[in-house]
Amino acid sequence: MPKLWEKGFSTDGRIERFTVGRDREMDLYLARYDVLGSMAHVKMLASIGLIGTDELPVILRELKAIYLAIERGAFSIEPGVEDVHSQIELMLTQKIGDLGKKIHSGRSRNDQVLVDLRLFTRAELRKLVCNIEGLFNSLIKKSEASRDVLMPGYTHLQVAMPSSFGLWYGSFAESLSDDMLFLLAAYRMNNRNPLGSAAGYGSSFPLNRQMTTDLLGFDSMDYNVVYAQAGRGKTERNTAWSMASVAATLSKLAFDACLFNCQNFGFVRLPDNCTTGSSIMPHKKNPDVFELIRAKCNLIQALPQQITLVVNNLPTGYFRDLQMIKEVFLPAFGVLNDCIEMTRYIVERMEIRTDILGDKTYDPIFSVEEVNRLAAQGVPFRDAYKKVGKELADGTFVPDRHVHHTHEGSIGNLCNDKIARAMQDIINEFHFERIDDAEKGLLA
Repeated sequence: MPKLWEKGFSTDGRIERFTVGRDREMDLYLARYDVLGSMAHVKMLASIGLIGTDELPVILRELKAIYLAIERGAFSIEPGVEDVHSQIELMLTQKIGDLGKKIHSGRSRNDQVLVDLRLFTRAELRKLVCNIEGLFNSLIKKSEASRDVLMPGYTHLQVAMPSSFGLWYGSFAESLSDDMLFLLAAYRMNNRNPLGSAAGYGSSFPLNRQMTTDLLGFDSMDYNVVYAQAGRGKTERNTAWSMASVAATLSKLAFDACLFNCQNFGFVRLPDNCTTGSSIMPHKKNPDVFELIRAKCNLIQALPQQITLVVNNLPTGYFRDLQMIKEVFLPAFGVLNDCIEMTRYIVERMEIRTDILGDKTYDPIFSVEEVNRLAAQGVPFRDAYKKVGKELADGTFVPDRHVHHTHEGSIGNLCNDKIARAMQDIINEFHFERIDDAEKGLLA
């Protein structure tokens, strides 16, 4: 099959297999975005006279047909075709002849794949935001429902002070709110148009880059064409850091849930149909779902380093090394989204124990409450501390299990309304409606 860069000689078969690698498989992630980028590009070419006004509707009609085939799952990259860009151009030329060959004017596969990656990443970040918002809402709901259910708090894995399930659930909700700030930063850095940078040094055609920026719904463009190409790898790495932040939150929640579910703690219980069993021990009900969430999220936390190791010693310009980033980056969104969705599913079904602190094991937890009570009565804090410490050592300490915390963010004042408002304020800054307007305009 002829290559876009065909120059009258064929590449050694072993070399071709090695250099193409998994590109055909990975490029299927990008197919619909390659079409959208091409639609914007040909509209721009028509505006500067490189495509005739009578030719434009013909090209757009066929591009839309390819887009719809992709949406139906009826698109594939044929054997011998190098990548998605080649496949789409081949399909065009098969349908409309030499007219299909005009669409590559003023661009390179370098900026073509860049714009594909930006559009793909933008769409995937949107899915993440939507799923995180759903998990966040479930955590806030669980926090409110269990605000008065006390549990032990730990430091050094030693019982420390009274906590509550309201605090525990709410802590992960607020963590996701902070994670959303990373996603917003990644989204903004990503949502800039690299199209028109060509191979990284621009074009002698009078391209209208602002037009393609508007057509594709980007906030702005990568103005410097060299930097547009230098952003390959950097954009993925920044996005990966935001994904790693979310993964860290989920991993910690999963670890806690595994710990609290074990018989030695017994703080939470998973429904039987949400556990797995053992082939030899009939009593086992394993929290495999949380263990796999933890493991998958830990792998996602390694993603920024993987990307860094590919790009950290590359000079300015394009290099084939960058191909390898797609293999770890593109599938990672699906993995993280699965983890978010499964975390929400299992959290909503997880049962909590309401009588944990009735166990005398946890009596020392209330010692700080007693120290504070004495200090509030005028006893110097250090004297109160020593008095209660002696009672604990003598075995004479009698806990008062009434807990009265009122300050912001404490057991009695969770501030969930403020946490929810902060999350919504961040989500509002994404302005996803611009994406919808742009895609509708291109596909109209």
